[in-house]
Amino acid sequence: MSSIIEARGLVKHYGDVVALDGLDLNVEEGTVFGLLGPNGAGKTTAVSILTTLLQPDAGSAVVAGVDVINNPDETRTVIGLSGQNAALDEHLTGFENLDMIGRLYQLGRDRSRARARELLEQFGLSDAGARPVKTYSGGMRRRLDLAGALVAESPVLFLDEPTTGLDPKSRTDLWGVIKQLVERGTTLLLTTQYLEEADQLADQIMVIDHGRSIAEGTADELKERMGGERIEVTVESAEKVSAAVEKLRPIAVDDPHVDERNRTLVIPITGGARTLTMALRELDQAGIEVQDVGLRRPTLDDVFLSLTGHVAEYEAAETSEDDDELEGAAK
Repeated sequence: MSSIIEARGLVKHYGDVVALDGLDLNVEEGTVFGLLGPNGAGKTTAVSILTTLLQPDAGSAVVAGVDVINNPDETRTVIGLSGQNAALDEHLTGFENLDMIGRLYQLGRDRSRARARELLEQFGLSDAGARPVKTYSGGMRRRLDLAGALVAESPVLFLDEPTTGLDPKSRTDLWGVIKQLVERGTTLLLTTQYLEEADQLADQIMVIDHGRSIAEGTADELKERMGGERIEVTVESAEKVSAAVEKLRPIAVDDPHVDERNRTLVIPITGGARTLTMALRELDQAGIEVQDVGLRRPTLDDVFLSLTGHVAEYEAAETSEDDDELEGAAK
C-alpha cells in the first residue's frame, strides 16, 4: 500500500511547553491509524497541524499528495475533520447543518441537499433531520458531526476523540459506522484514549508521550512486547501483597506489577495453566488466601501503562495541555 499521510519532524512549542518534539507519521491508504497517548501528549496538536488549523514550528506534512504547510487551502479539499467537540449550529436542523456544509464545500444547491439526505439516512438520523440540533442527544450530535466531515467525500478523515462522552451503545454504533467507511476506502487517522477503541478499529497504532513516538505497531505486536501471558491475583489483604510477590517471583519472567491499594499483583509468566496451578499451590502453602485470580494475555491497557507509566484516563477528554495549546494558538 502507498502512504497517504506523511509527516516528518513535526515540532510545536507553546512558550516553554513542547507539544510536539520531532514527530514522524506514516499512514497507509485505506487503513485506520490510531494515535494514542495520555492527556497533553500532543495528539490534538498533531491533528490540528495535519488539518491546517495550526502551523508547526518545524517539520513537513503531506496528505493525499498535498503539502499541508504550503498549500492549506488545497489540503482542506481532500480531508474531513471531526473534532472533540461537535462543530454544529444548534439552532439549525440536522438537514440544514449538512446542507450548509455542502454549500461551503461549493457542491451546489442540488448536490448539497442530496448529500445531506444520503448522510442522514446512512447515520440513522432521517427521522430527526428536520429537528433543531439542540434537541439531539449526545450520541446523535456525534453522528451528525461525523456525517458533516463526510459531506465532501474526502479520501482522508481525521477523527479526534470521536466517541468521548458517549454511552457504550452509542460508542459501539459509531464504531460500526467507522468500519463501514474504511470498507469503502476512506483512510482514517483516529486519536483516542479508549484503548478498546484502538484495539477494535486501528490497523496500526502509535503511542506518543511528550510529543514523541514511544512505540508503534499493530495491537497484537504491541501486546506481544509485553511478554505474553500474565497471572493477575487479588489477595485477602494489603498486608499479604508483599508476601505473595515473594512467593511468586520465582515463576515470573519479568518484574511483577503491584497495586497494594487494590491488593492485586500481575505476574508475567510462561507456561499458561500449568504455571497458574503452580502459583496457586505456592500461595496456598504459604497461607495466603486468594480472592480472585485470572490468566490472560496483555491488553492495550497493559501496553499503555508500561509505556507511559500510568493508566489511560478514560473519564476525561484530552482537555489539559492540548486545550491550553489550542487556546494559545487561537490567541
